[in-house]
Amino acid sequence: MSAWKRCLQALAWTTSMLCATAGAEPQANSGKNLAVDAIHLISEGRGHEATEALERLIEDQPNNAGTWLDLAILQCGLGNAQEAERLFQAIERKFSPPPGIMEILALHRAQGCKRAQARDQLTVMLSRGFDSNVNQGASNPIFSIGSGTRRIEQALAPEYLPQRDQYTLLSGEYVRELSDGATLGFAQIRSRENDSLKQYNTTSVIAGIERPWKMEAWQGRGSAFAGGLTLGGKLYQKQMQLQGQITPPLPLPESLKFNILGGISRLQYTTLANYNATTYEAGGSLVYQNSNMRAQAVASYLVDHGNEARLGGDRRGWTTGINGIFKVADNATGELGWTYQTWQGENIYSPELIDVIRKQKTNLWRAALTLPVHSSHAVRLEFRQVNNRENISLFQYNSRLFQISWLWSAF
Repeated sequence: MSAWKRCLQALAWTTSMLCATAGAEPQANSGKNLAVDAIHLISEGRGHEATEALERLIEDQPNNAGTWLDLAILQCGLGNAQEAERLFQAIERKFSPPPGIMEILALHRAQGCKRAQARDQLTVMLSRGFDSNVNQGASNPIFSIGSGTRRIEQALAPEYLPQRDQYTLLSGEYVRELSDGATLGFAQIRSRENDSLKQYNTTSVIAGIERPWKMEAWQGRGSAFAGGLTLGGKLYQKQMQLQGQITPPLPLPESLKFNILGGISRLQYTTLANYNATTYEAGGSLVYQNSNMRAQAVASYLVDHGNEARLGGDRRGWTTGINGIFKVADNATGELGWTYQTWQGENIYSPELIDVIRKQKTNLWRAALTLPVHSSHAVRLEFRQVNNRENISLFQYNSRLFQISWLWSAF
């Protein structure tokens, strides 16, 4: 049996046993909830984060025997034999544990504390879907240029109007622990092929790393990745991005967490150099989580710097959104999300032709239902609706997407 499995089994076992031996009832319940969180963190390969969480609870509740034991077992599962033995001995001195707990300590000492092997996870998704506007065609068939007496209205050519199609999508994601187990490396590939509109086929590939950090009571997470996108079989766009998240030690309820967000991204177009841009983001998120759901509200301010030749100059805007994942029935999960984004240009978009400052407002709604059919297989139904409203009719568009997917995950 692997060290990870022994650690998970022991945590699940002692979580239920220690409620009666951990002292006061509030401490017992808190320790139990945190042990359950630790199980989830370990199952995701985030043992170091589980360790930090348990250490913080011990600082707040030094007489919670259950938390001490959970931390000792977790350290053993991470291969930290000396630290685990120190905690085992502290438990024996401090709490005089009953025979059942002594048996757990003896079991882990006999089996030894071996470092779990680096974990990895592969997820593959095969989808079939319908898109009402593959090319993001304009919702208004009439386009006007000029202003005043020089204003001219023209009908758009068919290729600039919405074109619908069905598609097949194949995507994969691979995540692996690196070095100390806290750093994660990941790679993603996503390839979509339309039935008829082949010129809009896309393939994207990204790879990056993610690492958590801690400084006293402050926590955070940083990530970096790079990737590329092909359109119609030709390289269309290259992207690089840095993102950071800081969780300050605020006096919030256990179910709430506030994060400070920041990021910088760079887009380069292989055939449209005038569209190259660097975007800066700063904002925050409020996360609510319990045993049945996880909800997040996000708001960020955006500054987008283009080069001198980009029409409309630099842009500024906001993005806000709410999304949640919740249990529906048994193991089925539902997802609901809404995102609202605004952009406003700095200069007239195209003097004498499109003589206005471009203003964009986009609403995106999303709903999904995931139905497990096996321990590693699931069926997923998804719907998306995009309404892009602008003061330049050429760029206004609406789209709807329906998708059914089969997912397979392996550890």
